[in-house]
Amino acid sequence: MNTDDNALAAVGVDAEDERLYRDLLRRPRATLPELAARTGRTTVALRRAFSRLESLGLVSRMAGRPIRYVPTRPDVAVAALISSREEGLAQARLAALVLLAETPRTENQAPEELVEVVQGQAAVVQRFTQLQQTATEELLVLDRPPYAQDPTQQNAAELERLAHGLLVRGIYDASALEIPGKLRLAQESAAAGEQARVSPEVPMKLAIADRKTAILPLSTDASAYADSAVIVHSSTLLDALVTLFEVLWRSALPLPVKPLADSPSSAPDPELFALLAAGLKDEAVARQLGVSLRTVHRRVSELMDLLSARTRFQAGLLAARRGWWGTDS
Repeated sequence: MNTDDNALAAVGVDAEDERLYRDLLRRPRATLPELAARTGRTTVALRRAFSRLESLGLVSRMAGRPIRYVPTRPDVAVAALISSREEGLAQARLAALVLLAETPRTENQAPEELVEVVQGQAAVVQRFTQLQQTATEELLVLDRPPYAQDPTQQNAAELERLAHGLLVRGIYDASALEIPGKLRLAQESAAAGEQARVSPEVPMKLAIADRKTAILPLSTDASAYADSAVIVHSSTLLDALVTLFEVLWRSALPLPVKPLADSPSSAPDPELFALLAAGLKDEAVARQLGVSLRTVHRRVSELMDLLSARTRFQAGLLAARRGWWGTDS
């Protein structure tokens, strides 16, 4: 048998039904008797097969006589079957997590238990939420686009955990703060107790709970960024991820907050400094300040000359060292 005879087995189509579907794709207007003569199957057997194919969305029956079935376009039909199968797998994985929580853990885990792969956006979101809710002491987060959830909505679960005394340290990639409203949400989290910093280049998304469990994307491909993740349990790999976070933390800048009311009178344009230190591009700065791009260019140039700064990020850093805008310390 040719290896392609049952290419659709992975989405629940058996070999005989797939051959019938292929015949129908080649002769989309064939009648039931014509297909019976060609395939050597009885009309009763064909009706049963078409019933299965119809339930899978691969064919649909035409009205009228003689009886005819129309094949669904393969790309459309198979995509729907894959989506349905992924949903089922995601639900099965979530059920497995419940069962795992009920299973006694041994002191010495086997290597395959130290790393898990989670697939499906719903499952990834579920695992991150679970990680966040089960952290009891500390949550370390690297934050950068793209997002599995709406980035313009506040993380209410984090605010609740902060209110209960959880220590949260987050490093935001500068590109994240260019999303409209994201800087404001980050500042709200900082006001609620999150220790937040900004870096011009956060290499990946990452969350580590109590230095015992971490979650990070499996793929760097933006189109599949939120569709799969790796869960890392206590191991040397987890230790390396914690070390990576600490290295980035030391080099990152405090998240800009609103300008201090008692900022030195010599501090020109404190709002602009805050946005520069956040690493925002000129277009994003213009949107935040409600001014034209030309105005931003002029003001940035003046401030960089004043501070003898080579880059906008350096200008923000120098301004922070002079105490010209408020930080989280």
